[in-house]
Amino acid sequence: MRDESKIAKAVRYDIPVSIKYMREVVSVLRGMKLKDAKTLLENVVKLKEPIPFRRYHGKVSHKRGLADKYGWPAGRYPVKAAKFLLELLENVEANAENKGLDKDKLVIIHIAAHKGITLKRYMPRAFGRATPKFRRTTNVEVIVREAS
Repeated sequence: MRDESKIAKAVRYDIPVSIKYMREVVSVLRGMKLKDAKTLLENVVKLKEPIPFRRYHGKVSHKRGLADKYGWPAGRYPVKAAKFLLELLENVEANAENKGLDKDKLVIIHIAAHKGITLKRYMPRAFGRATPKFRRTTNVEVIVREAS
């Protein structure tokens, strides 16, 4: 059992980002220091640092420096996912500060993306047909601990 006084949590529901994109970003952040994770996400938003796409990498181009840093050449710049995760990390940092933890020593011990609700809509087409137009959402949870 974890000592609840040494950890801080934050959860965000129904983020309007595909689970496939969010999963790739979350897998890179797992185990990082909180300060480093925020820096990485800020660089992704500025299109300076790509995220490796390991599972969903069909027709994903190679990016410079990815193979050296992560050992995987294919990647993208998921700006929308990075913006929402940046807000979530700032939220968990505020929760940790409220508990009296040192924000410079925080490490992400758990971060996971789960499939949220899917808003199902249909677009009418010619000859009485319809095309599905689904809006996928994601739920993300993050837990940080003060590193000793």
